[in-house]
Amino acid sequence: MVGTGLIGTSIGLALVRAGQDVTLADPSPTAAALARDLGAGRLAEPDDVPDLVVVAAPPDVAAAVVVEQLAAWPQAVVTDVSSVKSAILAGVVRAAAARQLPPAALARYVGGHPMAGRERSGAVAARDDLFEGRPWVICAHQGTTPAAVEAVTWLARRAGAAVVEMPPEQHDVAVASVSHAPQVAASLVAARLRDLSVDAVGLAGQGIRDVTRIADSDPALWTQILAGNAGAVADVLQALQEDLAGVLEALRDLSVDPEVAHGARAVLARCVAAGQVGRARIPGKHGAAPTQYGVVTVVVRDEPGTVARLLADVGAAGVNMEDLRIEHQLGRKRGVVEVFVIPSAVQPLSEVLRGLGWAVHESSVQGGAAGAG
Repeated sequence: MVGTGLIGTSIGLALVRAGQDVTLADPSPTAAALARDLGAGRLAEPDDVPDLVVVAAPPDVAAAVVVEQLAAWPQAVVTDVSSVKSAILAGVVRAAAARQLPPAALARYVGGHPMAGRERSGAVAARDDLFEGRPWVICAHQGTTPAAVEAVTWLARRAGAAVVEMPPEQHDVAVASVSHAPQVAASLVAARLRDLSVDAVGLAGQGIRDVTRIADSDPALWTQILAGNAGAVADVLQALQEDLAGVLEALRDLSVDPEVAHGARAVLARCVAAGQVGRARIPGKHGAAPTQYGVVTVVVRDEPGTVARLLADVGAAGVNMEDLRIEHQLGRKRGVVEVFVIPSAVQPLSEVLRGLGWAVHESSVQGGAAGAG
């Protein structure tokens, strides 16, 4: 493992859990030692000869590190875990040519991208289950050997991930829409909160929390990611800008004279409806088709152990909780817990909880965890 940040350390933890021998290396000896102390492997020794090298370096240096590892270990398969693939591959090809590595060396390289992460960074945020059930995209190039693909497939599955094979260009177009543009959008929305008054920000509900959750990300890392996939991200944001321009025009028309702003409301309705259609395509639990869940909403006191007791009562009722969301109430030592269950379980669970003294505020069926506010 070359690089012991969040992803590198998490991979190490997952592989050690699976019984593998993992060696750790990092430009920072302290970072490597921390990953070791966290249980992600052992520090590399001079006589170690790896079969598989995972480069978990930042995108702007990943290609150079990949080529260094290809040259250092002539028999090893080398992969990287950067979230951009075409730029890394191009960089690997250039660096390999500069070092006059033979084509056989490039054949041992295959790009990869585990689609998992956290808002927090660094080894201390690592988890051995970070990749469980998550896609791990393998992006072989034309010269990649089947053995290299097989080795990285083994790696991803040992970490608990679901393997998806995809050409580098197709990968970059896909992540521009499902990962990179959403990061920009979340950051832009969150930035609007900077100049609001304390009272105004205090009105924040679950909607703004959901939209801005990923805005608390590492600016340096995301600058590298966006720069590495600039063309594909620009295409997505251009389309988004055009849609936003239509919404903006409709809102301006309505603000001037609602009575004569014919068609403006239809623009707004189509915007929200199109969002529903798109969101419904996001895979559901365990990667299955999207599922419509019921919601049992319970008002609870903000006291130690309250949510734990509620969840214990849900389990004792024989109901499987599909998802959970907690929202605190402004100015009150209470919170709202939304328990997502299959629709048929909404009424019986509500009755059981009411019978146990819980304040079941409302029950409904939703196509997800969306809501107003």
